[in-house]
Amino acid sequence: MPTGTCTVGQGFLQPIHNLSLRGRRWISPRGAMMQTVPLPMRSHELKNSTPVEEIKKLRLVTAIKTPYLPDGRFDLEAYDALIHMQIKQGVEGVIVGGTTGEGQLMSWDEHIMLIAHTVNCFGGEIKVIGNTGSNSTREAIHATEQGFAVGMHGALQINPYYGKTSVDGVAVHFESVLSFGPTVIYNVPGRTGQDIPPFIIEKLMEKLNFAGVKECMGNDRVKRYSQQDIAVWSGNDDQCHDARWDFGARGVISVASNLVPGLMYKLIMKERNPKLNEKLLPLINWLFTEPNPIGLNTALAQLGLIRPVFRLPCVPLHIEKRKQFVQIVKDLGREHFVGDKDAILLEDEEFLLVGRY
Repeated sequence: MPTGTCTVGQGFLQPIHNLSLRGRRWISPRGAMMQTVPLPMRSHELKNSTPVEEIKKLRLVTAIKTPYLPDGRFDLEAYDALIHMQIKQGVEGVIVGGTTGEGQLMSWDEHIMLIAHTVNCFGGEIKVIGNTGSNSTREAIHATEQGFAVGMHGALQINPYYGKTSVDGVAVHFESVLSFGPTVIYNVPGRTGQDIPPFIIEKLMEKLNFAGVKECMGNDRVKRYSQQDIAVWSGNDDQCHDARWDFGARGVISVASNLVPGLMYKLIMKERNPKLNEKLLPLINWLFTEPNPIGLNTALAQLGLIRPVFRLPCVPLHIEKRKQFVQIVKDLGREHFVGDKDAILLEDEEFLLVGRY
């Protein structure tokens, strides 16, 4: 065998030396190796994990906004201030990097870093649920494994969107990510284009790490789950009062609580309050004039709590809507909103739209 040829032995390539090429036909080096069965990447140490029951008990969870610096990177000082305001007003948990937090506009490195930052700074005061879902099962597994490794208390998992799969595929997708820790399933057909049928949720409820479901398909669905003792959070701010007090929802995963956490606390934690619910509806309806989080981003900028920086393709609401927000703050009462600055009318040129970051 000629010099430079390799043979396979003991799991690695072994070169053959000191053989003359003279008088022999040259043979191409072999580079093939047999693949051994991969070892599991596991640890037997007891993790500082959160019991599923602690996630199930949460009632008011905020889908927290991610603010940006002028170059599009995270503004962690503004982010920390937003989290402090949530904790002060009694919010029990935050969703990090969800749709409201624009996880879809983050790299996975950014995503896991923000989860880790939130856990390290605030994990002792508020439950941190990381949105580690994906339409790729491989990515969802990897991100969820990383999220729990950096200490998040729970995961939010979406069903595969855009490149949709079958109903059976949805079930297998969720089963693939449930092994890592407490998991909330998120059903929002308006974004995914596919409803998660109740029989899938009812099947998953038998799994050890299944915490519950964030449901956006209305209060009849909420009632069905609550009657089976499945923890369910309303995903619709405009329906959450009735979901909580009339249909058995555990609580709400809220967008509006970014702005008025104290009022949302009263709405969900105290007692049935249809008058307050009606008072909040103009704000809630305004927030969802355009796809979330466009309204929220605009509102927080007008309140001076974040820089008016948008990661594209999100752009601010039109100026007429911005004028409406100033009036909504006055009507509802400035004292109920986060921060201490009056809502101002920002002009178009004051917003910065960032496409590269």
